Amino acid sequence: MRMLMWVGISAVGVMAAVGGLVVGVPAAPFVMEYGCGPTEERLGEALAGDPVLDAGVEEARAEESYQECDDDDLNVVAGKAYRYGGDRESVLVHYRDAARAHGWRYRTSDCFTKSIDGSVASLILEGPADGSLQVEIIAADGGTEHWC
Repeated sequence: MRMLMWVGISAVGVMAAVGGLVVGVPAAPFVMEYGCGPTEERLGEALAGDPVLDAGVEEARAEESYQECDDDDLNVVAGKAYRYGGDRESVLVHYRDAARAHGWRYRTSDCFTKSIDGSVASLILEGPADGSLQVEIIAADGGTEHWC
């Protein structure tokens, strides 16, 4: 009886181990490689270090700097939020000049592009609306598409 119990327990253990290999091994690369990693961290640092983020409008007050990565699509964003009560046209004029001075190419009224760390990056302006202004740079590692 005891021998039969050990055989049953051993069989269950073997089945669990084999099941873990069949299900676990194919999923391991997905689990181990999913999301943002060192490559995206380096790109985020390069984006955050671009001097155009510090070229704020004279009357604006910097409130927050941020750098993040989306785990699903690996898009990296670095930006600054400003408090600003001015009009949209003066912001666009200011950033058109500042962006060009830092190597950015004009695409649309509120978007510019340039290569950063081997990726096409997009500088996007949002606002001013309700006294806030967002200046963001977005890119994906090795990406060739822009967000304009």
